[in-house]
Amino acid sequence: MVNTQPIRILLVDDHALVRSGLRNFIYGYEWMEPVGEASNGAEAIEFCMQNEVDVVLMDMIMPVMDGVQATRRIMELNKSINIVILTSFHEQDMVEQALKAGATSYMLKNVTAAELAKTIRSAHEGHSTLAPEATEALIHATRHQQAVGKDLTDREREVLALLAKGFSNAEIADQLSLSLATIKFHLANIYSKLGVNNRVEAVTIALRNNLVEEK
Repeated sequence: MVNTQPIRILLVDDHALVRSGLRNFIYGYEWMEPVGEASNGAEAIEFCMQNEVDVVLMDMIMPVMDGVQATRRIMELNKSINIVILTSFHEQDMVEQALKAGATSYMLKNVTAAELAKTIRSAHEGHSTLAPEATEALIHATRHQQAVGKDLTDREREVLALLAKGFSNAEIADQLSLSLATIKFHLANIYSKLGVNNRVEAVTIALRNNLVEEK
């Protein structure tokens, strides 16, 4: 038998005007029903604990508790709730944090009514939807991760390899028949290219990205 029950939606945003607009938007579709509202993450968790909710439209930046924390806590309830992040922010770290917390989809507030409706239906069915800007942020992050250390010169890789073996600056200089000043110059370049501040961080990044062999 086909389930004709409307998708029950909780609206979570710290701006009453935004919630009002979303509520009116939902009323335009007979297969959706707004069952509650919350002005912050803590209120959203409380509502989900006490009521049946299918999809949460979750803002990211809110007082008391933000969208990431709220998403994580709601997921821990194990109530088959799907969360659609609806925000104005598409920075890489925000997208990653939201998805890691358990959000099904990540959309921006410039989305059209038709696109949001489709996203809600897809989320209810367990399918993810990402705003183009969110997808671009994730692709950029992946490319950046893949590029770590790729701009190191052969000499810098040699220095980094010896660094990973625990050699001191003087020992590296002796091993490569270079002056101590030259080694310090290479180390400064290595730190800059890897985005680190010291030899421990450099070795950690090098091992994590397979730039050197672990000994």
